[in-house]
Amino acid sequence: MHKKNAWLLPQGIEEMLPEEAKQLEALRRQLLDVFVCWGYELVIPPFVDFLDSLLVGSGHDLDLQTFKLTDQVSGEMLGIRADMTPQVARIDSHNLKHDRPTRLCYVGTTLRTLGDSLQNTRSPMQIGAEIYGHSGIESDCEVIRLMLEMLAITGLQDVHLDLGHVGIYRALSEQAGLSQQQETELFEVLQRKARTELDDLLDSFDIDQKFKTIFITLSTLNGGQDILVKAKQVLQGMNAKVTTALDELQTIADLLTVQFPALPISFDLSELRGYNYHTGIVFAAFIPAVGREIARGGRYDNIGEFFGRARPATGFSADLRLLSSLAQPAMETTQRVYAPHNNDADLIEAVRDLRAKGITVIQQLPGHQQEIEELECTGILEKENQQWIVKSIA
Repeated sequence: MHKKNAWLLPQGIEEMLPEEAKQLEALRRQLLDVFVCWGYELVIPPFVDFLDSLLVGSGHDLDLQTFKLTDQVSGEMLGIRADMTPQVARIDSHNLKHDRPTRLCYVGTTLRTLGDSLQNTRSPMQIGAEIYGHSGIESDCEVIRLMLEMLAITGLQDVHLDLGHVGIYRALSEQAGLSQQQETELFEVLQRKARTELDDLLDSFDIDQKFKTIFITLSTLNGGQDILVKAKQVLQGMNAKVTTALDELQTIADLLTVQFPALPISFDLSELRGYNYHTGIVFAAFIPAVGREIARGGRYDNIGEFFGRARPATGFSADLRLLSSLAQPAMETTQRVYAPHNNDADLIEAVRDLRAKGITVIQQLPGHQQEIEELECTGILEKENQQWIVKSIA
């Protein structure tokens, strides 16, 4: 029975037509090849997993974004992955068990209960890379460099980098004596950058006035290199962890400037993306004209503890669908040859040889002799002097 509007898709779920799919697949292969050239090994986690494994260290937000179902075999709760990072951490901690630093990369479709406010999709294709087993800023720098290389290969212009460090807010909250609930409430207000709401919330806290002033100032510490100078002045005398975090930001910015001298770098000390699981440096790449981040990442040490082996970790991820939509359309370089419908053994061999060379050969189906122009073929196989040769189509 025909159902009206059976062609409709659920809101936020997309399908890709041939041209879009071809561009995305070409980009996927190109980026994975780059990751491999940097020493990153590809892993493929499952699309469905035990719910506990998917929500490791992620906090309430990812829980809300995860589709849940009951496993008819085990009776356990399963989830459809909304983020692949916890799964990759499990592979490092439980399956590989290397003592040395491990570099892993991945790509796959995720599914979310809701799209974000800037991108309606609920099925991003997540691509990313991670380093496990190294706690220094050198590994943070490496994954940022790889992220920037990925964006450059995609052909994106005017990429900006935003740096932050969740360790600053954590250390200040600890020194101010905030309770867990107060720390969470203040975090949420800082993310909204609502000054009046921030003032009211801090007035309700029974903490020293100097910390109220510092948290208010923290919400304004965003901008260029001068922000770090100002931050060191404002936060002078605070917890040593704060000084260490500021020094790490400066060092990473200096190291990146050597390789990317034209890269615009900004700092936002109240930007706490991924606060529930990040433990140090956080970063995001964005293009002003796009109006949103196009890749993000940071340090999330000890994520593997749930799987029995805590390891320092840092990495980044992006939505491959978004990158492909922003990329310049790839120039068509594949030769397309049209072959007649014929069971001639020599023709069959000629078609096989052309395809082995990477040339697209489309063989005519009976009754469709006029499709050659529609298929945009550049050549046609014709028999001449007892040989099948490719002739150019004018």
